[in-house]
Amino acid sequence: MKCLVVVAHPVRDSLCHYLCSQVVEHLESKEYDITILDLYHREFEPALTHKERQSYYDNSFDSSLVQQDIALLTEAESLVLVFPTWWFGFPAILKGWFDRVWAPGHAYDHDKDLGAIKPRLSKLTEVKVVTTLGSPWWVDTFVLWKPVKRVLKIALLGACVPKCSFKYLSLYKSENVSKQKVEQFVQKIKASF
Repeated sequence: MKCLVVVAHPVRDSLCHYLCSQVVEHLESKEYDITILDLYHREFEPALTHKERQSYYDNSFDSSLVQQDIALLTEAESLVLVFPTWWFGFPAILKGWFDRVWAPGHAYDHDKDLGAIKPRLSKLTEVKVVTTLGSPWWVDTFVLWKPVKRVLKIALLGACVPKCSFKYLSLYKSENVSKQKVEQFVQKIKASF
């Protein structure tokens, strides 16, 4: 299976990068064909350009600066996202990747009357997410109702690839986590993925 792994953490020896390496190792053992996209290492520019925004409702989105990323996304059968949840949201670089790469004419089509958008990521059959949070599970779950998970599942995937499978794993209190808890989480990843 052709798998795009997107990692979004600025520190190369971070917990997120370690978890990403474990996910990649596990999926390779399952014969996934992995492409890793490290947004910070590539210095991906998250800001939507003037031309890109101007072309959002034109006949053709200006994909000239993100064509390679769009090709990786549209060819993927599996997508893995590994990132920290900061302030109960995506890192800016990952949000920018969604804004610029999950673009009209590629990830979805606008309805003629600007009604519901039409999904286009027909090859994508599964999305797997690994995220770390500094907060405890109960704050994310009961106070904020898992905002990142809801945005991914309902807004992005619901609009662009509604029939794909979706697995979402969160490592809570990650700023102060023991090696044992990390390894237990890695085992959870392997069991779920």
